[in-house]
Amino acid sequence: MNKMGRTSKLIALVIAVLQFSACSVQQKLQKAANQNIIEASNLSGAHIGIHVFDPSSNTNLFSYQSNKYFVPASNTKIVTCFAALKYLGDSVAAAQILATDSGMHVFATGDPTFLQPEYASHPLLGALKNANTIYLHTPSFTAKPFGQGWSWDDYDASYMPSRSAFPMYGNVVRYTKNAGQFTVMPSFFKDSTKGLQANINKGFGVSRQMANNQFLVQPSSGNTTLEEIPYRTSNWTTTSLTLEASLLSEALGGTKVIAADPASDKTVPTLATTIYSRPLDSLLKPLMHRSDNFYAEQALLMVGKGLHQSFDDKKTIAFLLANDLADLAQKPSWVDGSGLSRYNLFTPENFTSILHKMYTSYSFERLQNIFPTGGELGGTLSGNYKNLNGKIFAKTGTLSGQVALSGYLITKKGKTLIFSVLVNNHTTTASAVRKAVEQFIQVLYNKN
Repeated sequence: MNKMGRTSKLIALVIAVLQFSACSVQQKLQKAANQNIIEASNLSGAHIGIHVFDPSSNTNLFSYQSNKYFVPASNTKIVTCFAALKYLGDSVAAAQILATDSGMHVFATGDPTFLQPEYASHPLLGALKNANTIYLHTPSFTAKPFGQGWSWDDYDASYMPSRSAFPMYGNVVRYTKNAGQFTVMPSFFKDSTKGLQANINKGFGVSRQMANNQFLVQPSSGNTTLEEIPYRTSNWTTTSLTLEASLLSEALGGTKVIAADPASDKTVPTLATTIYSRPLDSLLKPLMHRSDNFYAEQALLMVGKGLHQSFDDKKTIAFLLANDLADLAQKPSWVDGSGLSRYNLFTPENFTSILHKMYTSYSFERLQNIFPTGGELGGTLSGNYKNLNGKIFAKTGTLSGQVALSGYLITKKGKTLIFSVLVNNHTTTASAVRKAVEQFIQVLYNKN
């Protein structure tokens, strides 16, 4: 046999081995998916979609109904994170300010971190402390306080603060009890709260009237020490920031703050200076780690403010779908930044594609910091994947009847894979579904 013939046979043998290896991997993953998820008795009526992608070879390792649409719950935050990484730059813009003879003009940017107690510094507050008079502006805020399809009766739930142009304190009132004494932050709402002087020895709960900022503290079971209740922002009733002006005045120790006439809020003056609050990743990390709905919604509004100078979530989503996400194999139905809405519809392939875009655009080390990992304290994966700490970096998603998990996995052999598992319309517990998905991910880790 000549040299060319031997070479051809060798190539054919290598191809055959690779094909056999690929088939073997797919068969193992199919078996694991069947045993743990697809054919699980408690998921017999559920809708299930799975996609596993290998970015090193640009190939699909496994697919099951991966082109079908699912309600993704908080996996929607992956798309918001993608947009924020691309369009918000390295730092979060706290506001744009312009000093004039009449006073300091402050133009809102939608920064959700302003006066949030989890952050040690607030540069905007420092920049405003020497101003005699402050005028608050909210240029082109057209978004509604609640997103399309949100549950309106959760209006006073801590996970659903309303969206606004100039958030303060995360748009929630924090009631803290220590040694029988209540602290209200911001203290502006103390006079509009009933029940603070009640003899509450153990736990407590706080409710708010739907149409106004009247709060009620009542005893409850347990040993509650902290309650967070969304307050009704000015954006519910008017485009002028009257409530926010009062809150900022209090935070500055009585400085005169005026809500500017909405008619003057069409554009931001070109001479305005941007004040930055903090590095972008210090916003994105809590957004993803604890699945913060408010941070996600405001991040999407901030993207829109940078793209087209208006707080218009619908316009922003339409732009992203027509440009950055135009190459997705299936066009999503995307309506909010957090995933609170059941109107969101994405496929597993959508998520692996978006995760791949992030993987090729940013350092993997940065993404590992932004995404939660297994068993990490304070993260949404704290109770799962404890043996995969530092190996799995993924976003969870949960609504009633819906469970999702999408992200990155560094396998036992050191290969990085991108995966998405979406489960809809199950009738078992969310923890049972998470356990089934975890068993599949464990096989994915061990066999690759």
